[in-house]
Amino acid sequence: MIVKSMRAFVSEKPGLKYTFFGGKGGVGKTVMAGVTAMWFAGQGKSTLLASTNPVHSLSGLLGQNVFGKHTPVTGVPNLWAYEIDTRDTIERAKQEIREKINWFLKFADITTKADDFVESATMNPAFEESAMFENMIDLMFKNEYDIYVFDTAPTANARRLLGMSSVYALWVNKMMKSREEARSLRQLLSFSKKEEKDPLMDYLISFRGRMAHAKELLTDEARTAFFFVTLPEALPIAVITRFINWFKDFGIPVGGVVVNMLIDKEMVNEDAAEFVKNRVAMQDEHMQTIWRKFDGSVRALVPLFETEIRGTGMLSRTAEVLFK
Repeated sequence: MIVKSMRAFVSEKPGLKYTFFGGKGGVGKTVMAGVTAMWFAGQGKSTLLASTNPVHSLSGLLGQNVFGKHTPVTGVPNLWAYEIDTRDTIERAKQEIREKINWFLKFADITTKADDFVESATMNPAFEESAMFENMIDLMFKNEYDIYVFDTAPTANARRLLGMSSVYALWVNKMMKSREEARSLRQLLSFSKKEEKDPLMDYLISFRGRMAHAKELLTDEARTAFFFVTLPEALPIAVITRFINWFKDFGIPVGGVVVNMLIDKEMVNEDAAEFVKNRVAMQDEHMQTIWRKFDGSVRALVPLFETEIRGTGMLSRTAEVLFK
């Protein structure tokens, strides 16, 4: 019943450069991202597999340490992997905020230390996601690889992460308006007609351009696709049903749905345990829902293998199914 397979979808988009995998926790996002990155590398394209999930599992999947730096994947030409160091990202973000606040305080002739403002700004629960977003788009802007495959956090976090380009744009426009009003008032009250340099306004203009470019990349159907991974179970289906429309509303191109851990009915005979038969019946029921809800968007059915998917050997085996 698959109308357009993963291979067909990718073949129709020769300019595809940024691929994201998301879904409820535990459905196999990291595996599908790893499999896809390996497949692209096998096509001769330099590929970076990157994790924006604060709870990283790429090192475990690949069987080698890829934390904190771009690391060549052993035995796989053209493939590098990278688990973003969240702590380093946050510390760098704090330093940048400290510099911006110092600019503001100096411009406004305020003697308060910036550190007090920094602690207040970085206590926001969304600060970590903001820092991760900055790191992610840095990777995209550097354009060092032919292909980027991102293993994202569970869908709700990925939604906030990828939606930040739009949120930031609104914030920056308001900040620029307030800044312009403050500068006009300062000039009106000043005895000097000399216009002072405003580094914070320069930063806001630059930042607005940066966010516009990020949004341009994330909403480009030719270059970007977000794939949702689900199990043939009620809860993960409900999760991605809710978020697919949100991603579309934000203009992020949805590539389709990958169904993972599907039990092969041909392997289940009359002598199988009742538990297994019940699981097959349950999956059959949920597959009907999947065909109905995601009509035309299912890209692949990945079976429940007899062993866990770990290491390049199993990733290669899974790629044969995902891209058959």
